[in-house]
Amino acid sequence: MKPAPCIRTVAVALTGASGMAYGLRLTECLLAAGCRVWLLVSQVAQVVARQELDLTLPSRPAEAQALLTARFGAAEGQLQVFGRDEWFAPPASGSNPPDAMVVCPCTMGSLAAIAAGLAGTLIERAADVVIKEGRPLILVPRETPFSALHLENMLRLARMGVVILPANPGFYHRPQSVEALVDFVVARILDQLRVPHSLLPRWGEDATE
Repeated sequence: MKPAPCIRTVAVALTGASGMAYGLRLTECLLAAGCRVWLLVSQVAQVVARQELDLTLPSRPAEAQALLTARFGAAEGQLQVFGRDEWFAPPASGSNPPDAMVVCPCTMGSLAAIAAGLAGTLIERAADVVIKEGRPLILVPRETPFSALHLENMLRLARMGVVILPANPGFYHRPQSVEALVDFVVARILDQLRVPHSLLPRWGEDATE
């Protein structure tokens, strides 16, 4: 059996679904693990970040990059932020794809566009590139209930090898805070990426070990 490929560069896309805390916490954990992160931010994601987290993400990618680099203590050049129409950004081309991509949180509109192979924004184009280049793609929808159309789009993507990882936290670890619920989902994403973490004890392990 071949060893799993080393994940060095991850594209993280923030779309306008509720659950912005998941995407930002994922970004923080990836940076802490030493990964390079290409952060793709939609315009609606900026609205959601302000509504849910009182976080104002600047419209200019360079300013958003400076703010988040300082917020997460990232090394110089470790975090790059791109806007929706930056077609010369690395993830827009199959000649320079990331090792993996996560859309978190993922709107049903973004999921449908990716399932249809559309590329009207950098996020959609980057996802299309990751699929065609055979790299891991994880979509984290935060919606309920799912309609038949949502489920059909998810099935179509799953058959292509895309991981559909809904933001459904578990409770067996007895979370005592919203942050613990967020970490549960982020831990599952990191597991899929094979990025080491210690956010939660493994099943069957003592939390005090």
